[in-house]
Amino acid sequence: MIKKISILLVVALAIMSCAASKNVTYFQDLPKQDTSWQILKGDFIRTQPGDALSIVVHTGDPELDNQFNLPVNSNRIGFTSQSSLGSNNSQGVSGYTISREGLIQFPVLGDIMIEGMTRQEIEEKIKTELVNANLVKDPVIIVEFSNMYISVLGDVSHPGRFTIDRDKLTILDAIGKAGDLTITGKRQDVLVLRTEDKVQKAYRLDLCNASTLYSSPVFYVKQNDIIYVAPNKKQIRQSTVNGNNVLSAAFWISVTSVVLSAVTTVIALTK
Repeated sequence: MIKKISILLVVALAIMSCAASKNVTYFQDLPKQDTSWQILKGDFIRTQPGDALSIVVHTGDPELDNQFNLPVNSNRIGFTSQSSLGSNNSQGVSGYTISREGLIQFPVLGDIMIEGMTRQEIEEKIKTELVNANLVKDPVIIVEFSNMYISVLGDVSHPGRFTIDRDKLTILDAIGKAGDLTITGKRQDVLVLRTEDKVQKAYRLDLCNASTLYSSPVFYVKQNDIIYVAPNKKQIRQSTVNGNNVLSAAFWISVTSVVLSAVTTVIALTK
């Protein structure tokens, strides 16, 4: 009888192991041989009210540059200090926070509407306006993100708030910034919260399924996205009363040992 029970336990553990691997491995639907995969075309990051940008004008003339790259002389609302942009002025140059109306106030040019534009479009717009106003001939405009973030929360190695450092950042890049999911993170149901047109929407992603992942509208993340990874059922079951500490493997081995001892005792008493 004990031998049969032991065999059943081994079989059960094997089945649980196989089931666990199906819940952990990414991209399970991809064939083992080399293949290509169609990825949903993603747009570049587009600006929103509240975003901060650094905008630097290079004309080849330091004195002319200083007319557009104004030094930071105060803590005025709508301006942020960018001291490492390569300006000739040691005080740094002004960054620009987009107003609720989608505008920035640019030196000499005045108000410029840039809401909904990419970095490249902003660079081209400022360059065109400077040239058309006969202020410069062939300037180089550099626009960089200053305060665009995504948040990765839940069952990941390093949850936190992370900067968007390029125009196209994927959900996989974002999770990589957080150190990847832990072994108990639920890969089939990753939640992405995104605000669109003043409405917060919820999207679900299955990291184990490449076809649905790559075709998702949130495969490329946007500023202010919140990514949440829930713990799997095993993690929840193993949580202690306070919900924070996970019972160790040694604990479960001890439980199994006690159960086997109890079964052995019952069998011995019934003989």
